[in-house]
Amino acid sequence: MLNKMDLCLFVFLLLPFVSFGSGDVYLITMEGEPVVSYMGGIDGFSATAEDSMEEMDITSESVTSYSLYLKRKHDELLDLLFEAKSYKKIYSYCHLLNGFSVHLTPEQATALSKAPGVKYVEKDGKVRKLTTHTPQFLGLPTGVWPTGGGFDKAGEDVVIGLIDSGVFPKHPSFATYNTDPYGPLPRYRGKCEIDPETKRSFCNGKIIGAQHFAKAAIAAGAFNPAVDFPSPLDGDGHGTHTAAIAAGNNGIPVRMHGHEFGKASGMAPRARIAIYKVLYRLFGGYVSDVVAAIDQAVQDGVDVINLSVGPNSPPSTTKTTFLNPFDAALLSAVKAGVFVAQAAGNGGPFPKTLVSFSPWITTVAAAVDDRRYKNHITLGNGRTLPGLGLSPATHANKSFDLVSVSDVLLDSSVMKYNPLDCQRPELLNKNLVEGKILLCGYSFNFVSGTASIRKVCETAKSLGAAGFVVAVESSYPGTKYDPVPVALPGILITDVSQTKELIDYYNSSTKRDWAGRPTGFQATASIADGLAPILHNSAPQVALFSSRGPDVKDFSFQDADVLKPDILAPGSLIWAAWAPNGTDEANYEGEGFAMVSGTSMATPHIAGIAALMKQKYPHWSPAAIKSALMTTANTMDRAGRPLQAQQYSDTQMMTLSPATPFDYGSGEVDPKAALDPGLILDASYVDYINFLCSIPGVDPHEVSNITSSQCNATHGKPSDLNSPSITISHLVGTQTVKRTVTNVAETETYVLSTRMSPEIALEANPPAMTILAGSSKEISVSLTVRSVTGTYSFGEILMKGNRGHLVRIPVVAMGYSS
Repeated sequence: MLNKMDLCLFVFLLLPFVSFGSGDVYLITMEGEPVVSYMGGIDGFSATAEDSMEEMDITSESVTSYSLYLKRKHDELLDLLFEAKSYKKIYSYCHLLNGFSVHLTPEQATALSKAPGVKYVEKDGKVRKLTTHTPQFLGLPTGVWPTGGGFDKAGEDVVIGLIDSGVFPKHPSFATYNTDPYGPLPRYRGKCEIDPETKRSFCNGKIIGAQHFAKAAIAAGAFNPAVDFPSPLDGDGHGTHTAAIAAGNNGIPVRMHGHEFGKASGMAPRARIAIYKVLYRLFGGYVSDVVAAIDQAVQDGVDVINLSVGPNSPPSTTKTTFLNPFDAALLSAVKAGVFVAQAAGNGGPFPKTLVSFSPWITTVAAAVDDRRYKNHITLGNGRTLPGLGLSPATHANKSFDLVSVSDVLLDSSVMKYNPLDCQRPELLNKNLVEGKILLCGYSFNFVSGTASIRKVCETAKSLGAAGFVVAVESSYPGTKYDPVPVALPGILITDVSQTKELIDYYNSSTKRDWAGRPTGFQATASIADGLAPILHNSAPQVALFSSRGPDVKDFSFQDADVLKPDILAPGSLIWAAWAPNGTDEANYEGEGFAMVSGTSMATPHIAGIAALMKQKYPHWSPAAIKSALMTTANTMDRAGRPLQAQQYSDTQMMTLSPATPFDYGSGEVDPKAALDPGLILDASYVDYINFLCSIPGVDPHEVSNITSSQCNATHGKPSDLNSPSITISHLVGTQTVKRTVTNVAETETYVLSTRMSPEIALEANPPAMTILAGSSKEISVSLTVRSVTGTYSFGEILMKGNRGHLVRIPVVAMGYSS
């Protein structure tokens, strides 16, 4: 007898860890509504687009029968078309999509695309993965947690689904021994896999669900069970890190190399964690597995989904980036009441590098917060050179002799090993290194190979060095240099000009014989204490790596009338839990904590804050939560200046420039304000379908094929979507858009004002309005081209309430002549 929870996402017997011969995995959508639109009966029913799975009992006999019916239809179609052993079905999807994934030859895929009832066939693609201080930086301990009963209640009974690389369940960030017991949560219906090694459950009450999805990866022949772990166990580190940022326990000491770097906490430390592993060490992941995980997470009853993953590129088989099984599954998740946060991508600072496109998803950009780890080295000639070094100082701050790795090689013939990066201690003369500061080079192996600062430290320590210096001699455009915690005094010099000064001093102070061999080391240096962070008011800044807009609507990168990213959150140098067997960051292998950067780290900040909002407003829609986050965001840094974005200069050096909504969306998240936004701009599933149908050139049949929803006769414009931003990528003459705001606070009178670049005239009406508690009002916004510049103009609508609420709607437009 099949368990009801397994009917829709059908669990097969363990597949062999080999590919199924030639062919690929394909995703197929079928005619007929998925469970998210289920209204009862089997054939011929039609659901209204407003229906939500939140009010649906998916364990009911009728829903269970319908799920089994859809799965049987998938099997019957494949059995009818192909011989039994010529294909392999991977998953049946029926909660968010009516479809399946299957391993086929290209010829079989062509035949399947022509079969009755088949609406859409797409070849599977890959996806990739895209703290101690940030709760304080965002004001959670003082401004947010106390209002909900303190950190030990923050996120109570809210479930965050993390679709990532799994979890290390034994980490103290997820422990239950120092917390109040977690009671049962009957509305969550997920399951907990058993660790095949320990035979123990991955769950403990804090971790409430743990499953892994690898059938598509296995079918593609990419999965290696020896290193990829066929379980929810995190072999990468990424998933453990994001889970801890979102909902890790509060007050966990971050200890490494005998030093404590503060105490870690998630944004919602009492929230439950549900793990859906889809990412693996060697190859990343596959869309089929991710869609299966999304489908299962919604079926299980998560409240929030964290997606620190994204596609390798925009979908190329549809006419718009918004229409594909991945985004369609997320649209159905939103219809089911689940808030989705997705990483913007790490392709910055270049424009149009986003990997999250759709308006129903909250797309998160990464910020540098106010914490910097700086250090310096003082040379014997009195010069001080700045660098990165999260390390203790050299003993008693006294100076030590400097010795270059090139002068202590045991055998010059070993150059094939690139010994200058100090990764192999057996190649160096310990007698010459002991008690000195070892000077190493920064080879390309650090950028794209296996070299790590951690290994330099291990080399120096094994040779008895007093410390080490790693000096960058050549510029590597796009390289991001992060401080690495090490046990030995050490520093990374990233400025090539500072490196030249260091080497010139060393060479001029080192005595050599006629053959160039050193006879005496007289260059000296001392390394300062770099363990304590320095706090800066010039924060936040948009991180250099954070992907930028404008959003694109199709594979030819035509601009969309959708502002992306949506929101900015801390994503640079984030301390959080790590899997000791994680291999994602060479500098943290074997460690329990890591300080990592990426929009992957920014996204769980938003997921955790969304969990706090879901706790306070359990019946708010995902669009309402997204609106509250966006309309209350900050566009000023801690010093009261407009936000800056890290960029490249003409010489490929990092510089700062004024940030725009294409860098930060609506601005940096303000959790306290988001929990009391005053007004929200809500949107329903039917609004998103109307948005899809209004995209110029879109095929209504394609909308129907992928979403199972029909376009009505009046399409309007994409900018008509009731989103908390306004974007018009092709403004001609005057265009008027409407926005409906709903008062979620007490009755309040708002005064409207606008700001806009002079090339575009921006007007909002009415100029003032009183909105009763729980009521809605419409505002009319007109944009008029004054001059054509060929560039985007940026502005905002400000709505200031007499009770203190401030609601801000960013406006973006590019004017064209008629």
